[in-house]
Amino acid sequence: MTALVNIDRTTDAPTPANELIEAWIAEALSLSGFAGAETPEICIRITDEEEAARFNEVYRSKKQATNVLSFPADLPPGTPSGLLGDLVICAPIVQQEARRQNKGEEAHWAHMVIHGVLHLLGHDHQVPTDADAMEALEVKLLERFCFPDPYTSTEPLEGAQP
Repeated sequence: MTALVNIDRTTDAPTPANELIEAWIAEALSLSGFAGAETPEICIRITDEEEAARFNEVYRSKKQATNVLSFPADLPPGTPSGLLGDLVICAPIVQQEARRQNKGEEAHWAHMVIHGVLHLLGHDHQVPTDADAMEALEVKLLERFCFPDPYTSTEPLEGAQP
């Protein structure tokens, strides 16, 4: 599935190529059963820790930066739009987590992008059964790119295209 994806980088930290991010998004939309009438649209802002902390404080009342924030579009019913929403991803946090968790950086980026897209599609992990379903979908999607299960893996593994 093809999505309209706008990626805005406000950090000098290394990040995956647009083509990789777009492939992860397309696979998440396809495998999750997205059936929107319009072409799905997603905006991604890749930031530094300072900006991510500002977003997290304003929208979640938490003072520290976090890896990914999802902002689903809240459109009036019947609005003819494929807009799914926005993601804010903190590049330094993703890199630090990958190192700390002994994961391949590309695999962790894929996980964060997929995780954020699933939130835009309405998936959540506040209730244990919902968390189990969301995690299972994430694992299945990451396997499509030859990435290990992020919830059990300790061996770094870089991926491939499906």
